[in-house]
Amino acid sequence: MEEKEANTCIVCGQPKEEGITVVTEFICTSCESEMVNTNVEDERYPFFVKQLKQLWVRFHV
Repeated sequence: MEEKEANTCIVCGQPKEEGITVVTEFICTSCESEMVNTNVEDERYPFFVKQLKQLWVRFHV
């Protein structure tokens, strides 16, 4: 069986094996799912926006 490497999620900060890479940053499956199912009026929405801004900042530095 193939062992997967753990990556650190830019949203939750936890090492996870399953997820996606956007530009150069990793987002775990659970955070991805939570983000896409979060309404813009939810209190967690600004947190997700703040975390995802890291993609833009790190990509353009």
